[in-house]
Amino acid sequence: MNERRQFSRVLFSCPATLCIDEYKYQCQLLDLSLHGALITKSDSFLVPIHSKAVLSFTLPDSTVEIKMQVELCHVEQQHAGLICEHIDIDSISHLKRLIELNLGDEGLLHRELAHLIHVPE
Repeated sequence: MNERRQFSRVLFSCPATLCIDEYKYQCQLLDLSLHGALITKSDSFLVPIHSKAVLSFTLPDSTVEIKMQVELCHVEQQHAGLICEHIDIDSISHLKRLIELNLGDEGLLHRELAHLIHVPE
């Protein structure tokens, strides 16, 4: 399989909430990147691809909440993939630190941040 990801993913499991309009879906975060997340889904998860939502989760043993506006990009049997469309400065700061600690490669993280900021023409 040809890997097309441009952003490194880190395994990170914690409870999360996906809000779509007035519906709140409780899920489990499976992994994270600077550009999205993978969450669990149940059989009752009947959300169309390209739906807009807000993913939020609290870092374990803290009061730090990370929120990101996402788009549902794929749904599999037991999980769903989300693309981050917008994230506030506080949330991206915490997310950056979380990924930095889990990647163990600060240079790679800075290259990925630069890719987020500078879109090729």
